[in-house]
Amino acid sequence: MIRSALLVSSILTLGACGQAIEPASPSIASVDGWCFHGGTIHTADDRQPQVEAVAVMAGEIVHAGPATDGWCPDGASDYDLNGYALYPGLTDAHAHLIGIGQREMELDLSAVTSIRELQDAVRGAADTLPAGETIYGRGWIETHWPEGRFPNRGDLDAVTDRHPVVLIRSDGHAAVVNSLALSRSSIVGSTEAPFGGAINLDADGNPTGMLIDTAMGLTDDLVPDATAENKAEAYRLGSDVYVSRGWTNIHNMSVPQDDVELINRLANDGDIKLRVYNAVGLPDRQASERVNRMRGGMSTESPFVTTRAVKLYADGALGSRGAALLAPYSDDPSNTGLMTLDRDRAMATFQAALRNGIQINTHAIGDKGNKAVLDWYEEVFNSVPRGDWAVPNPRWRIEHSQILDVSDIERFNALGVIPSMQPSHAIGDLHFAVDRLGPDRLGGAYAWRALIDSGTVIAGGSDAPVEVGDPRIELHAAMNRTDLSGYSNEDWNVDQRVTPQEALKMFTLWPAYAAFQEDRLGSITVGKRADLSVFNKDMLDPEIAPMDAEPVMTMVDGKVVWAR
Repeated sequence: MIRSALLVSSILTLGACGQAIEPASPSIASVDGWCFHGGTIHTADDRQPQVEAVAVMAGEIVHAGPATDGWCPDGASDYDLNGYALYPGLTDAHAHLIGIGQREMELDLSAVTSIRELQDAVRGAADTLPAGETIYGRGWIETHWPEGRFPNRGDLDAVTDRHPVVLIRSDGHAAVVNSLALSRSSIVGSTEAPFGGAINLDADGNPTGMLIDTAMGLTDDLVPDATAENKAEAYRLGSDVYVSRGWTNIHNMSVPQDDVELINRLANDGDIKLRVYNAVGLPDRQASERVNRMRGGMSTESPFVTTRAVKLYADGALGSRGAALLAPYSDDPSNTGLMTLDRDRAMATFQAALRNGIQINTHAIGDKGNKAVLDWYEEVFNSVPRGDWAVPNPRWRIEHSQILDVSDIERFNALGVIPSMQPSHAIGDLHFAVDRLGPDRLGGAYAWRALIDSGTVIAGGSDAPVEVGDPRIELHAAMNRTDLSGYSNEDWNVDQRVTPQEALKMFTLWPAYAAFQEDRLGSITVGKRADLSVFNKDMLDPEIAPMDAEPVMTMVDGKVVWAR
């Protein structure tokens, strides 16, 4: 949710890699036909993985093949790639569009490298904000910090006792708050955490300031909800940032139901420039009732926005030790994480979704969380007669699917469940996951190769703003399984990396399948819509580091929506 407290200036001129975010000029955007040639063209179509030339007319791909006589239609604009690389439009299959825009508008803590720097950021905010107003920020992650611990209320109290402070961890599953925030939220050592949450306590039984998962909601009253104008600006900013990075489609997770109409309007007005596939975030207690009201499954008020999924949360995150594990955390033996989804309420929601054609996308990170969701999916598939299913292949998803019991890997394909995974999580988590899990549980961790070999498809995403939201990082992580410096370790199972063609499909054809869109999107195939991404170097070439490539042009439905 975007917040109105401490909104900092939006920096519209900065996009991916620091280049300017430039909308396409009217003359470029109005061109109706395009002929691409002279570079490397990847199709994500296994029947012809690469082609020599592609022609587009009226938003449709009309040629994908050799540059023989007559391949380029009369009146089309010739585009010589000059050695650049052309891909099917890249899709981020798990991100939060409003959060991507919010990151440009709020106190961004993603560059903080220590508790001292966190304090400096809060101090700077306190110097500009009237006393009593909340300092709200997001993006810190302590796993690389020299202090080797979570921040606490004392760290924040040392900076200000005049402002409540609420700072969300990068994964969105934990927050650190100061003593004033605890006091104003009536949180003391004896406060009972809500289901699916935890209030961390010190040795004396007092709150440390760390609130895990649903316990973060105890501070909601400290930060006013955003106005409609704030939300609209965040969605516009998120769209501008994303098309400048080469994305043409986003699977938009945890969307407030009240925002769907706003997203449709912004898309129809041209303020959201990429395709949006919404998964509505529903409170556990209201989910089944609301799913029954979503009968028919698909909202198409805008031709570029589809709403036919709901998002639920089964557990927390690994970094904040909220992911539900079958055995205790190796670095916290008294803790097995948190289940945040009630089984009985979940089953009622699942049954309603199956009968109404609603896709279920459930967040699960730990091996216990993933096993529970697979068990619940299997139970409802067996309990609801096939004749009552609104669609024969519901394509339900597990979002993240990070830590799996190896015995559950084959179940995804057997049940027709899609793992929606974010490669950048693996290269970030490699710096602390061994400590959290120990080496023996890593056999089913970020198991891309094993899942693909079992016959399933992986919808690749980034989880931005948790991660950067850059397709180059995601492709690098999927193909190399190292961080951006090239580091990995002996426990990290590099044999789970994927081939360049598989990495491409993780961000093109397979997300299209995961959104019921594979007949018209996801590959450069004659008859499909012309969503295309151009980069100045081929990110799939083993001799080229993906991070050395730069986005050049982004096309959605045959129209150039961004050009460098």
